[in-house]
Amino acid sequence: MSLDTSEWKPFILSDLFDIRKGKRLTSADQTEGDTLYIGAIDSNNGVANHIGQDAIHEGNTISLSYNGSVGEAFYQPQPFWATDDVNVLYFREENNHEFNKYIGLFICGILRQEKYRFSYGRKWTLENMNKTVIYLPATNDGSPDWDYMESYMKTLHHKPLTTKNKKENIVPLHPAEWKKFRVGDLFECQNGKMYELSNEPSNDAIEYYTSSECNNGFAGYVNEYNEKDVINVPSLTVGSRGNDAITYYHDGKYIANQNLTVLIPKQQISKAAMLFFAGVMRTEKYKYSYGRLMSKEKVCETILKLPATKEGLPDWNYMEKYIKSLPYGDRV
Repeated sequence: MSLDTSEWKPFILSDLFDIRKGKRLTSADQTEGDTLYIGAIDSNNGVANHIGQDAIHEGNTISLSYNGSVGEAFYQPQPFWATDDVNVLYFREENNHEFNKYIGLFICGILRQEKYRFSYGRKWTLENMNKTVIYLPATNDGSPDWDYMESYMKTLHHKPLTTKNKKENIVPLHPAEWKKFRVGDLFECQNGKMYELSNEPSNDAIEYYTSSECNNGFAGYVNEYNEKDVINVPSLTVGSRGNDAITYYHDGKYIANQNLTVLIPKQQISKAAMLFFAGVMRTEKYKYSYGRLMSKEKVCETILKLPATKEGLPDWNYMEKYIKSLPYGDRV
């Protein structure tokens, strides 16, 4: 089931949801318990802790951060406490439809596309959130097509991944025998470019990646771009701006934003070997902070220890074999 956004209609968020604030609760005041505590974070479905206090929000709702990890939206199936950096979206009765996890997950995906508009310095305040316009599938009478959203999400279900690899067969690592290599000797280092995300991706839109700890760095789509900024080969992106050294593999045909350094291999390297390298690159994260960002120059000059051949060259074949020996590595 494909998505055709060309005929989607605009809707004001507060016409669809009653948006209610969370409530501040300091760490010192939290007690031990089983109540979900939803914070302004970008992982774990927003669950930052479990507390003893009673829930203040109902389940079958959406939590939406307006501070911290601005724009992170999660469907919450059960009652919870939301911190004061989080607003909660309650489905309005006027929608004349039963809200469920499928519709909630669909809406969460739409809301996350708005996050690029906001930041720590430009918060998604309750006033702005109430006025936010989102585009959704619509029926012939111009109402949100809730049935279509639910049906679409149900088509995304898939069988659990399986693997034939066994843990006891993992290729052993011997880091003590690894050699040092300069990243710039192995990869061409390029700066990403700043582009504005498109609200309505066209057929020619291209994927746009940014510095993030989740979703492989995917931020959205760009309609208008310069072809020279498109990366068309298998490559890696290395993050900065607080997500320093977060490294992802990409097959190609994308644009990286200005907070990324793109690494293009100087020789042919398999996907599995590049994933190995990405894992090693991520171990550099501890060296950086907001006061010491990982620039393109720093990426190029980074010295990493890697498996090496007898000739002193990176042993890409060994790295590939290691990755492919891991559980689920047979699916790479």
